Amino acid sequence: MGQQNSLKKKTIRGLLWSFGDLMGNQGMQFIIQIILARMLLPEHFGLIGMIIVFVAVSNSIVDSGFTQALIREQNTTQTDYSTVFYFNLAVSILIYILIYLMAPSVSVFFGEPELVSLLRVLALGILINAFGIIPRAMLTKEVNFKAQAKVNMASSIISGLVAVGMAAGGFGVWSLVIRTLVMNLIQSLLLVLSKKWVPSLTFSIISFKRLFGFGWKLLVSGLIDTIFVNIYFVIIGRQYSTGQLGYYTNASKFSDMSAQSLSTAIQRVTYPVLSSIKDEKDRLKQSYRKIIKMSAFIIFPIMIGFVVIAEPLIHLLFGEQWLPMVPYFQLLCIGAMLYPIHALNLNILQVKGRSDLYLKLEIFKMIIASILIFLAIWLDLGIFGLVGAAVLSSYTALFINTYYSGREISYSVSEQLRDLIPIYAVAVIMGICTYVAGELLLNGSFIAMLIQIIMGVTFYLTFSKLAKIEELGSIFHLILPVIKKINPIKIN
Repeated sequence: MGQQNSLKKKTIRGLLWSFGDLMGNQGMQFIIQIILARMLLPEHFGLIGMIIVFVAVSNSIVDSGFTQALIREQNTTQTDYSTVFYFNLAVSILIYILIYLMAPSVSVFFGEPELVSLLRVLALGILINAFGIIPRAMLTKEVNFKAQAKVNMASSIISGLVAVGMAAGGFGVWSLVIRTLVMNLIQSLLLVLSKKWVPSLTFSIISFKRLFGFGWKLLVSGLIDTIFVNIYFVIIGRQYSTGQLGYYTNASKFSDMSAQSLSTAIQRVTYPVLSSIKDEKDRLKQSYRKIIKMSAFIIFPIMIGFVVIAEPLIHLLFGEQWLPMVPYFQLLCIGAMLYPIHALNLNILQVKGRSDLYLKLEIFKMIIASILIFLAIWLDLGIFGLVGAAVLSSYTALFINTYYSGREISYSVSEQLRDLIPIYAVAVIMGICTYVAGELLLNGSFIAMLIQIIMGVTFYLTFSKLAKIEELGSIFHLILPVIKKINPIKIN
């Protein structure tokens, strides 16, 4: 009993700091993004969108699935950490050389000469990130997200200030590149200092084989996922204008701010926690069920709410020049609301050591996504068709992920859907009522949008109470101690 309470406290503390990191770090980055969007042109963000896939794929290769393997290991040694560090560093150097050499070809492919220098400089972040992978894995293994939150906040603020200063000085797209590099540099430096970890002069083939045996499947899976998340940037950048890609790029970042960031926050906390009880079947299932329902209860209304208030929100935050990104943003939010559910289902496969199944699922989903992308291009459905394909792919993946992860912990698709559909339905009904209220308010002003948000929250809580969604009570009991600390008056 005491062990369960300790695990519960550790999970809640980790989640609170992880969500604090989410709200602080992502909130700060979002503020900087808004400022930069008002100072720069959509074309500047489009240029970054063209090359972001190369950096994202490279970072996945450098990690090679070793981070998850290290976190999953019960007794990790200094030799294990040192071996992975040297491997990561060597791979990052090789990849940077490859990107440096292929930069001219990338420039020709997109028809943008400036991409040569942009890609070569931006890719330096791959080398920088290699130094922070092990310290971050160690902190995650300890469920220490307090230190990571501080690191991320400091890097966001400093890099943001540098970027805004450069944008004001007329550096254009380079302000976005330098912002990323400064953030990478500060994060890696502070992570190293926070753990005070130094690699030993050792490289163990035994450690490498053991960790890579689990991690290589996650590497391939991660590469497939990364490529297909970013392939839309490549297709849009190749087929359409740089400005249109800029709209899609910011819409994607905006929708990811809540969904993808929340997924990461939940995933990185629950993975080490669930790994610690992976051999306790009933406890693992019940813990996972509570986490997945709570995640849905939080993320579903947020993303539906964004869909409803998208136009006035984007006009207010980014300005009139960014209004063409509204429909992209709305579609992406509909697909992104399932991200935390995907992340948690895939977490179970990693916890149970089924990296082989994880890989098979990614290949299967890649085939489905490829078919949907091909149909969108063949039928000449335009950018909206491509984005719609991404949304449909997300919903198709839900059934695939829940089926196979459910088999591992006896939590079937039908059980998961019975848990999720009531929450989804309440969120959609809330969205419809809030949209109708917004139409009646008409003017789309800040005050009208604020009223919509208040009404949306009220609708959601009321409908959740009527539908007897148990997560509403769980949320209340979670925040009740905080309320009591703020208000010393006794709450009955």
